[in-house]
Amino acid sequence: MNESLVVNDSSVTPVAGEALPWMEAESPEHNSSLEFSTAPLDFPINPWDIMLCMSGTVIACENAIVVAIIFYTPTLRTPMFVLIGSLATADLLAGMGLILNFVFQYVISSETISLITVGFLVASFTASISSLLAITVDRYFSLYNALTYFSEKTLQYVHLMLLGTWGVSLFLGLLPVLGWNCLDEPASCSIVRPLTRSNVTLLATSFFAIFVLMLTLYFKICKIVCHHAHQIALQQHFFATSHYVATKKGVSTLAIILGTFGASWLPFAIYCLVGEREYPSVYTYATLLPATYNSMINPIIYAYRNAEIQRSIYMLLCGCFQANGAYRSRSPSEV
Repeated sequence: MNESLVVNDSSVTPVAGEALPWMEAESPEHNSSLEFSTAPLDFPINPWDIMLCMSGTVIACENAIVVAIIFYTPTLRTPMFVLIGSLATADLLAGMGLILNFVFQYVISSETISLITVGFLVASFTASISSLLAITVDRYFSLYNALTYFSEKTLQYVHLMLLGTWGVSLFLGLLPVLGWNCLDEPASCSIVRPLTRSNVTLLATSFFAIFVLMLTLYFKICKIVCHHAHQIALQQHFFATSHYVATKKGVSTLAIILGTFGASWLPFAIYCLVGEREYPSVYTYATLLPATYNSMINPIIYAYRNAEIQRSIYMLLCGCFQANGAYRSRSPSEV
């Protein structure tokens, strides 16, 4: 759901004493949506594009470490880590897409490259959001069916979820390349060119559906966690204080996960529905940039907090590291 980031009226050449194009007030008759520029580089680099490229660089570096650790560590092959690997791969591709978008935008400008880049970004971020949903589903079943969770059938379900996740993401990413774009009909452009208004509406609606589903599942997870904490408290004769602490910790973790996801993507998704192509491009930049931060925060929430991934990082950074104690594999509900 993240696309090229060049202001449409960038063909204006700045002269002495005049403001730069991206600083000028937008005129209603100009299309102010973001686009891939096909004009020669005759203006300074937009600072918003620089921030997006920097965001993409951080995202790529963070998630590349997670992908490498999961790929080269044989013990990290459980369903939980397979899903985390899928999320990290999607975010890694999204970060690379932001970097390539910046390079192609200011060095190699063409309509073909613009379509390929926007399709790559749509597919990557769609896969990232869908992987978050898959992780949520996995967490729910790890609690709801705790006795049968660690079985071969669970791994098969995870592979089917990933197949569906990446298949749908690839399909949505190919739509602009296969012709669902506004290059031939500028009037149908959305706030992000070359995506059409109907295409952006589809992506935003899909996001809201995923967000509502995640909210529902995490609400059910919260109820299960509270119930389990209460049972443990009764069995071990712990009373209100310990029960309150355990419940508060579980609810706080779920609140952080949902709060981060919603705060990152909701502004851009809402603006995709209400924004018009004539609106100032700064609005699109201001809502799109926080959306990329979700891919920056994902590895911190889902990977770097995990004890086994932490151990693998320590072993990677210090070859002489040896664990003094056994590491217990954490269940998905603990990640």
